Amino acid sequence: MRHILKCQKCGGYSLKDKCKCGCKSIMVKPPKYSPEDKYASYRRQAKEEQWKKADLI
Repeated sequence: MRHILKCQKCGGYSLKDKCKCGCKSIMVKPPKYSPEDKYASYRRQAKEEQWKKADLI
């Protein structure tokens, strides 16, 4: 099954790997959510560090 792709350069949408402008298209679908994600702790830790740097915590 093909998913919709978005051009990095012009912002157009397509089902093809290359846009009309010739630039590569990327997947815009977010990754699948899983409550048992093994990387969730790393994401939370990274967000906490960013918040500390921005003096939000």
